Amino acid sequence: MAAKTRVVLLACGSFNPITNMHLRMFEIAKDFLHKTGRYRVIGGIISPVNDKYAKENLAAAKHRCEMVRLSLQTSDWISVDTWESNQDTWLETAKILAHQKATVESNQDTWLETAKILAHQKATVESRYGSSLLNVDATPDRPVKKRRKVKGARGNVDQTDSSAVNITDQGPIDIKLLCGGDLLESFGTPGLWADKDIEAIVRDYGLVCITREGSNPHKFIYESDVLAKHENNIHIITEWITNDISATKIRRALRRQESVRYLIQDAVINYIKKHKLYGYNDK
Repeated sequence: MAAKTRVVLLACGSFNPITNMHLRMFEIAKDFLHKTGRYRVIGGIISPVNDKYAKENLAAAKHRCEMVRLSLQTSDWISVDTWESNQDTWLETAKILAHQKATVESNQDTWLETAKILAHQKATVESRYGSSLLNVDATPDRPVKKRRKVKGARGNVDQTDSSAVNITDQGPIDIKLLCGGDLLESFGTPGLWADKDIEAIVRDYGLVCITREGSNPHKFIYESDVLAKHENNIHIITEWITNDISATKIRRALRRQESVRYLIQDAVINYIKKHKLYGYNDK
């Protein structure tokens, strides 16, 4: 049986603020890649854009990074990385991918240990209940057992006994850019992306693109010589459970003092209220 390629998913963007749909993209992508039988997703990274991106209504990076961190408190495989936001200037996506690739490769042992832990948790649940659950210790008839924390390259990971899990994947860990269909189509906007960066992204890393019902990303790829050349490195996933959550609509609702509960994490809502972001006023 051929070894599966280990993958870390990277999402770049404003996350202004981060929404539940941003988080769902990671889960959708992981499910898809696992079902191909060729990949094992061992981690996810969210990289908020630098303040020098100068986007209108962009909250300070320190706030956006903290909101991402708060939203990931219940995730055992996705983490926030502040390297991009801490730079002196805005950086192209291709440079961020190169940095993350180098960082992951220099910490392969930690990433592999995390993969073993997650594989063990999944195998334990499937052997007991026949399907994978979000939290292996939260089943009604099973007492919660103590787990110790392992300090990894991207933070703390809950660890159970993973000694029985045999992961023999060899070779480098792939970094793939996780994005929505709008980013893919933005490749066709004149002057927005450098041609060399588009080619580097799809050739050297690859895309995992979440699209919505009714869009036609395959036609867009067909019409682009660069994308068509590297089509095998572009994974198109249609999200059939439609969800129109966007950060723009979240900010609009906040300005109007409307509820955004269940659209973003409660901890993020509390942070926005505390710091009065996006025009929120508690009066």
